[in-house]
Amino acid sequence: MSNQNNGGAGVLLAFLAGAAVGAAVALLFAPATGSETREAVNRRAREGRDRVLEALRQGQGIVAAQRESIGNAFDRARERAQAGVRDPEHDA
Repeated sequence: MSNQNNGGAGVLLAFLAGAAVGAAVALLFAPATGSETREAVNRRAREGRDRVLEALRQGQGIVAAQRESIGNAFDRARERAQAGVRDPEHDA
């Protein structure tokens, strides 16, 4: 399961890095004054930061939900083990 999460994080990081480089190159080659370019770079940086923060918030929510789901599964398994109940899926 951790391999899937790491792969997704790597793809997200590569996408964000590519977007940042592309935006920087486009701004450097665009005909604009220095102050306009600085303003555009600052705006893009803020937008990128906001996107990363939102992705982190979503990721934290997913992790919390998975942690709760796994905890519930362990609790049910422990209760069954303590009660001596056999798991019909495991016996099949």
